[in-house]
Amino acid sequence: MFEDVLVLNANFEPINVCGMRRAVGLLLEDKATMVLNGRGYIRTSQNNFPRPSVIRLHTMVYRPRPRIKLNRRELFRRDGYTCQYCGKKKPNLTMDHVIPRHLGGSETWENIVTACAECNHLKGGRTLQETNMHLISVPKAPPSSIHYIFSHHLSTYEEWIPFIEGW
Repeated sequence: MFEDVLVLNANFEPINVCGMRRAVGLLLEDKATMVLNGRGYIRTSQNNFPRPSVIRLHTMVYRPRPRIKLNRRELFRRDGYTCQYCGKKKPNLTMDHVIPRHLGGSETWENIVTACAECNHLKGGRTLQETNMHLISVPKAPPSSIHYIFSHHLSTYEEWIPFIEGW
């Protein structure tokens, strides 16, 4: 009962992921139709309700493309859980400002990278030129494409692939 459900717009564009409870509520209120049911049924004393995997809204929802928020989880995901200075995948990753904040560095995608604790300590509050360190890749904001936004769900919910790959 705690699985996620992919919500499609009226034109079959993926727009959201909601919980099973919300999805069943949308189906019962006749605001959505079930597109894919690969999970069986919810049995009550009087009825059987399908446990949807993908639902489609009846009316078109117009909204701007979501932007990826800058947070620790998304930063690690963008950098592939790899230190951007030494290239190693280590369990003790930290966030590092390329241009330190005390030197005017900002809290933007272009100024923050993933670093292991050793490289972050070695760099300290200095610039790359002062430490003679180099970045593996140039930091930039991740794409706000549908594939990037929903791709972390695809390993768990493989039945969503045709709905996400089409966009």
